[in-house]
Amino acid sequence: MTTLSVRRRLSPEEVGEVKELVHAVKLADGTPPLSDHVLLHLPGGGDAHVQHVLARIDGQLAGYAHLDVTDQVAGSSGEVAVLPSYRRQGVGRSLVERALTLTPDGRLRLWARSENPAAARLAEALGFSRTRVLRQMRRPLSVLPAAALPSGVTVRPFVVGSDEQAWTALNNEAFAGHPDQGDWSVDEVLVREKESWFDPAGFFLAERDGRLVGFHWTKVHGADGHGHPAIGEVYVVGVAASERGTGLGKGLTLLGLHHLADLGLSEALLYVDESNAAAIGLYERLGFTTWSKDVSWSR
Repeated sequence: MTTLSVRRRLSPEEVGEVKELVHAVKLADGTPPLSDHVLLHLPGGGDAHVQHVLARIDGQLAGYAHLDVTDQVAGSSGEVAVLPSYRRQGVGRSLVERALTLTPDGRLRLWARSENPAAARLAEALGFSRTRVLRQMRRPLSVLPAAALPSGVTVRPFVVGSDEQAWTALNNEAFAGHPDQGDWSVDEVLVREKESWFDPAGFFLAERDGRLVGFHWTKVHGADGHGHPAIGEVYVVGVAASERGTGLGKGLTLLGLHHLADLGLSEALLYVDESNAAAIGLYERLGFTTWSKDVSWSR
């Protein structure tokens, strides 16, 4: 029998249980069931203003749901993970149904990683509709074009303790209206600076006449014993409105890819919204191809 409990903040013991569950799901599915944002805030018991739903069978944590109810425009958003050995036992359905009762207005968005067919069947059975697709694209790093920057633009690495505010302002300008990236605070940078993967040497800032006009923040996955070969990521690339159409985005992307190649990595990945045809076209011209798709379901 599945028992459900709701927490505003996870205890250290519960954090450990959720981490073990996430690790087991990642090993089984090849991809983490929860987003970077959730995983980054998990060690402290979870982000503020969220709710955690824990599903247990005979005392064992069988499933977990993370629910963020702060977005009054798009509605609440949730992420669900079920231990592989407890799948097809109604755990996922129980978590989603409980999450629906916790939303202020009944609206809920759920992410299904790698177009998971079982997740799609559950979402459709509960009245959800497919509303957004996030592509993961990859390319080898063995042969790369040269990185060319517009005239008058210089590039330097990010300086911890100095660049957080200016970078956040440019990020929010570059991604205005974006559901995931467009409304960051400095705290979002600070929490990432504490992660083992954070490396300011791979965080490139472009300036024109001393003003920040673009950036490429790279990331390396699996360098600290994740059980798979390390792979680079084009984590975030953004340019100021004044620099659009100058080739700065392409130049910064290639600059970061060369950096990842110089680290000895053989492959790089990135995530891009499927509706962003311009970005997908750029990445395809740079040799990226679609690897998998994550799907957002809404009700």
